[in-house]
Amino acid sequence: MREFFLSLRTFPSPAVADGVLMRPLHVDDLDAAHALSVEVQWPHRSMDWHIASTLGQGFVAERDGQVIGTGMRWKWGERHATLGMIIVTQRYQGQRIGTRIMQTLLEGLEDRDVSLHATTEGLGLYERSGFVSTGDVRQHQGIASPAPLMSFLPGERLRPAGRNDPPRLAALDLQAMGMPRERALRMLLDQGEIVVLDRDMEAVGFAVMRRFGRGLVIGPVIAPDLHGAKALIAHFTRLAAGKFLRVDVRANGELIEWVEGLGLRRVAMAIPMTKGAVAASGAIRSFALLSQSLG
Repeated sequence: MREFFLSLRTFPSPAVADGVLMRPLHVDDLDAAHALSVEVQWPHRSMDWHIASTLGQGFVAERDGQVIGTGMRWKWGERHATLGMIIVTQRYQGQRIGTRIMQTLLEGLEDRDVSLHATTEGLGLYERSGFVSTGDVRQHQGIASPAPLMSFLPGERLRPAGRNDPPRLAALDLQAMGMPRERALRMLLDQGEIVVLDRDMEAVGFAVMRRFGRGLVIGPVIAPDLHGAKALIAHFTRLAAGKFLRVDVRANGELIEWVEGLGLRRVAMAIPMTKGAVAASGAIRSFALLSQSLG
């Protein structure tokens, strides 16, 4: 049984004086959790909550039988974890509910390097919890325009992912992210479309486009260089032309300007933060996030 379906008896958390109870998130809580994200104007669909919850473990803050806050964590291998979906309803903000959610999420992760993407509103909470910023990410979205045709390097091509690709793609993702996210990538095989960048008949990068929020999202984008990242993103913008499209780009001036030229304007910024060591990456790089929760 997944961690997500832990019963209350396996994770006791008595209510304190203010009557707020911390407990595991259950499948029956997903509608209430989605309502919280709507309240704070996040674009997540109910399905996006379901997908995130099946990959990790969620918790809720509850008072008088109502869900007033949420948080989720995902463990990657033995050394890493990511946090996300941290929300407190407006009525209870400023009452240290967020601090208690963070304490619950971090319990048992003491031996792991933990990362998250912060909004400016949540930055103070995460800094008090021991996280430090490591850069920034720009959220771009809008009605996509098709990217101009790009010239390919000698021996370079794009192709759909095949049934034998998942192990190689997982290895590329591990090089780029420094943590094993194979479970998430296998989910993407079912939920999205994957294109692979080959050079000299060897896969050296890939990107995914799937439904998310108000339309489509491209991510992750894993490539050896800027040219490869542009080729992967351009492929999907041509397929998504005229549709609502989002991509969360890691700070890189040239790529950001190029994405904006496709009709995807910057609408928000997220701050990557880490508690512990920063995950080491190799020659393969992550140019766009899978999601702000999963990295």
